[in-house]
Amino acid sequence: MANRQQIYYWKCDRPSAFYSLITPHASVPDQDVEDALRTVLQTYFGDSSFTLQPAGGQGNHLTYLASHRGETYFLRLENGPEQDDYMEVEAAVLDQVRQTGVPTPPVFAVDASRSKVPFAYQILAFIDAPDLNALRKKGALNEPAIAHEIGVNLARWQQISPDNFGPFDPALLRKTGRLIGLHETYRAYFRLNWERHLDFLTNAQFLTDEESLDLQDLVDKNDALLALKTGCLVHKDLALWNMLGTPDELKAVIDWDDTVSGDPTDDLALLACFHSGDFIKAVLTGYQTIRELPEQFLPRFWLHLLRNMIVKAVIRVGAGYFDRQDDFFLIGAGSSGQSLKSFTKDRIRTAMLGLQGHKTIADL
Repeated sequence: MANRQQIYYWKCDRPSAFYSLITPHASVPDQDVEDALRTVLQTYFGDSSFTLQPAGGQGNHLTYLASHRGETYFLRLENGPEQDDYMEVEAAVLDQVRQTGVPTPPVFAVDASRSKVPFAYQILAFIDAPDLNALRKKGALNEPAIAHEIGVNLARWQQISPDNFGPFDPALLRKTGRLIGLHETYRAYFRLNWERHLDFLTNAQFLTDEESLDLQDLVDKNDALLALKTGCLVHKDLALWNMLGTPDELKAVIDWDDTVSGDPTDDLALLACFHSGDFIKAVLTGYQTIRELPEQFLPRFWLHLLRNMIVKAVIRVGAGYFDRQDDFFLIGAGSSGQSLKSFTKDRIRTAMLGLQGHKTIADL
């Protein structure tokens, strides 16, 4: 099984980074996957009276819908060559998050052992609602109301305070039933692969050598912000396409397969990778109905926005996102991959200026 000890973010740090983003799920032919999945479902349901169809997900998992005796189930499969077993962590996190009052889909079965089939899988409740990004692209989302609700729920799941920092250890979870991070300090996790990410972007000519040095210097000057004593649960891929609901209501927060123990500003900064200052302000208003903002909120927020934007730039460059069109979930209606590239560069600059005290959240 893969160990995430050297992983800051799975989609860019896995040994075969970008393979499933460029050529999705190439390691196992679809028919072989479906045949094996049908065997799994026959065992789970106790009979073969079910239907199975692809769910058409755009992420780095295979997704299916299964119907059995009037009930619909959502299936997620991970078939990467690393044999990642983080789905077990995610299932435990989904249960813990739901206990805080945040809506998440129940997990009925999870197996990342690959002892019977060549993939890890989850069988989850099917939430019959679109993702919020699809509603936003149609102009149908009540953004102020949804942003407020996101802030409320984000503050709720931050009540979970795991041991250590970074990605969780699946082996220790199986042994102890507890979420325990793979890093003893937050600084060790935050800086993991930092210079490698900058080198990648410099070699790809997304950043200049001077920009890379400026970024390193800026993070070094703010190193004291990384001295966390305790972490909180961080979704680490928080975005509207990982939330399901109606134009006015959040019905489920999904896709916790990148979750870590980290800084409370991190998920807030992740939302700022995509959204305007007005949206972030509404999130913060909702958040503060449950929890106070952490000390030194603004510099920590800008520092995490900067770190997250560098990760997103690595993924977008490596997986060719800047060559996509607006049918791709990351690209707004009527926009293009080149506009995404410009936006990415601009948000990195904004985060740098914010960390230097020259920008406010209203400038997003």
